[in-house]
Amino acid sequence: MSRARPAFSVRGLTKRYEQTVAIEDVTFSVDTGTSVGLVGPSGAGKSTVLRILLGLVRPTAGTASVGSPGAAAGIGGGSPVGGMLAPRGLHPARAARDHLSIHAAAARVPDGRVEEVLDSVGLSGHADTRISALSAGQHTRLALATALLADPPLLILDEPAEGLDASARGWLQDFLRGHNRRGGTVLLSSTSLAAVVPMVDNLVVMSEGSVVYQGSPAKLRRGHPDRLVVAASTPVALATVLAARGYTDAVIRPDGRLAVADATESQIRDAAHTAGVRLDSVTADPIHPDRVLASLTKPRTTAPTPFAAPAPYPNHPVQQPTSYGIPR
Repeated sequence: MSRARPAFSVRGLTKRYEQTVAIEDVTFSVDTGTSVGLVGPSGAGKSTVLRILLGLVRPTAGTASVGSPGAAAGIGGGSPVGGMLAPRGLHPARAARDHLSIHAAAARVPDGRVEEVLDSVGLSGHADTRISALSAGQHTRLALATALLADPPLLILDEPAEGLDASARGWLQDFLRGHNRRGGTVLLSSTSLAAVVPMVDNLVVMSEGSVVYQGSPAKLRRGHPDRLVVAASTPVALATVLAARGYTDAVIRPDGRLAVADATESQIRDAAHTAGVRLDSVTADPIHPDRVLASLTKPRTTAPTPFAAPAPYPNHPVQQPTSYGIPR
């Protein structure tokens, strides 16, 4: 059985700014054809990792590769990669189509590709709208369109759900899954676990510059399961029958109710019937993914800020565009 090829790989990655450690000993890989979420609170080091992979920042120690084993990190490393970073690098006075045309020329892709990516992200109707008049969600779509101009198999996306409503997040999920089915690979970052869980196969959770969890969303949820909270006449008897049926994760809370993981309501009611226990209520107690994230991480009190945002237009009329995977 052949092993999956890594599309992105970092080993022992460390970046220091004078006395501040942005990231330390970060190690993970992303298999080709999958999507991985790099998740953590602001200041956890996610953007530093992405910028190192895009070749925009040099690590202090460790290695980062994009594409085939040993390939150099960055958009000039010989492996087609599209990047979408924050801030988005969009000039407010340009129309959406003009912005894409400039980047298409730099990337040496046909002019027709501009219309294709506008359509693919749902911005055809806003092609001639100035960027300053677009919503935050439309800024995100336009930045994604820019990253897609060269049709890269590898995508690095910083906060791709930023500004998107629920419907647009569903569209993004379908879009990225389609990219995976075509053999493409995605590494995306977010401060919200809930925002990325539907889009990814695996998670890398960072806190204070270090990795604190790696694995599937399902594995993470098993350690933090949703529960049904049961008010029963004899909770100990109910817990005993449930345990005999394999539902051993049941805890009696201080108020006397039984909090049960894994079992369905019908299974609990069947167990109660067998035990001769009266049920007064069964209430769902779902654990929001961001509660799980908060239990794994803590925000930095002083986050490293080596990436200064550009001055706002018109004080900075010649804004340098963010890198979008255009060959250097």
